[in-house]
Amino acid sequence: MASFLSRVRKRTWIITGGAVALVLGGVAVYVFGFAIPGAQQGAEARSFEVTQAAEVQTLEQTVATSGTLTPLVNEDVDFAVSGTVTSVKVSEGDVVKKGATLATVDTLSLDAAVLQAKSTLASVSAQLSDARSSSSGSSADLAQISALAAQVEVAEAAVEDAEDAVDDATLKAPVAGTITSVGIEVGDSVGSSSTGGSSGSTGSTSSTSSSSSSSAAFTIVGTDSWSVDATVGESDLALIAVGDAVHLTTDDGTELEGEVTEVGMLPSTTSGAAEYPVTVSVDGTADGLFDGVAVDLEIVYESRDGVLTVPSAAVTTADDGTSTVTLVASDGTRTTATVEVGETVGTVTEIVSGLSEGDEVLVASFTPGEGNTGDTGQFPGGGEFPSDGEFPGGGDFPSGGDFPSGDQGGQMPGSNG
Repeated sequence: MASFLSRVRKRTWIITGGAVALVLGGVAVYVFGFAIPGAQQGAEARSFEVTQAAEVQTLEQTVATSGTLTPLVNEDVDFAVSGTVTSVKVSEGDVVKKGATLATVDTLSLDAAVLQAKSTLASVSAQLSDARSSSSGSSADLAQISALAAQVEVAEAAVEDAEDAVDDATLKAPVAGTITSVGIEVGDSVGSSSTGGSSGSTGSTSSTSSSSSSSAAFTIVGTDSWSVDATVGESDLALIAVGDAVHLTTDDGTELEGEVTEVGMLPSTTSGAAEYPVTVSVDGTADGLFDGVAVDLEIVYESRDGVLTVPSAAVTTADDGTSTVTLVASDGTRTTATVEVGETVGTVTEIVSGLSEGDEVLVASFTPGEGNTGDTGQFPGGGEFPSDGEFPGGGDFPSGGDFPSGDQGGQMPGSNG
């Protein structure tokens, strides 16, 4: 166990705040739960060390915030024409592709409108032909030809509109996504509006936002493209910019990447402090993402590659500002090295000079002393716990565990001393 703990190494990547803490926690459990009790029973005192090699990493300065997922596609879709619904092709929960048929309305009146428009076009086209063939070239004849030509153009446009209306009798999905609501059924009457365009975050489409009821015929929500709405404080606003990379983590631990696409300059003060809106686009998708899911964000405003680092717990800084680390050789020999430190990010500190990559530095050391506990709960070497089993200041072990009191005298669990 001691041999294993003497060479604990952290994975090389972005800073992981809990790595060193976990190592030290494991050592503490072993030392205080097993090693020291063994020493109290007469075993020879041994030193337990945690070392780690100086590593080259990527250091990132980030702004932490949180927000909620919003689908980039959230579209209300309705018929652009009037009629009676003759079929509904999809149900709530169905996933559709762009262009998929959603529903249809009867085309009886629409077909009649096409025939009427074509009849009008034929009539004015014949008049134009006659006017041209009988024209004498006079100003009156030329004026009549020009007027009839304009009427033909209007009639041609009317035919196109009537044919488009027949096409619109089949309502198609303007975007791909999941059907989240269906507001019509066979036999319902739907009517066109003068506004045009389906409403939603993707903008207008060929389908017109209209219905005889107040709700949309269909709502389509995309599941393959997301954004996050978040806020940052005034002090962080100057640090971030459009284009900054973002690390995102959902409540269930799903990790995603994104990019800042918008930074608002108008604050909201509803929370009592100025908060500025930030929009982040998410790269890709993952299972279990839904509208409104909470995410934690780390907005990267500075990133540096190739930075030599050691755990901050390995660095000792004197009152005069001099920083040192304890180097541990392969044979266990210790030497003190003076280092120049840079930034501290998370649980690691940048080493500007004084170390090389791979140098092993001492992070923590535990050395039980000799002696016995008696009835005071004393550790070998003189350290002791108070007889009431509590740490100075009232602290105790997590989950409520503490040291036995009374006759056991603060004795460590598992000890016979």
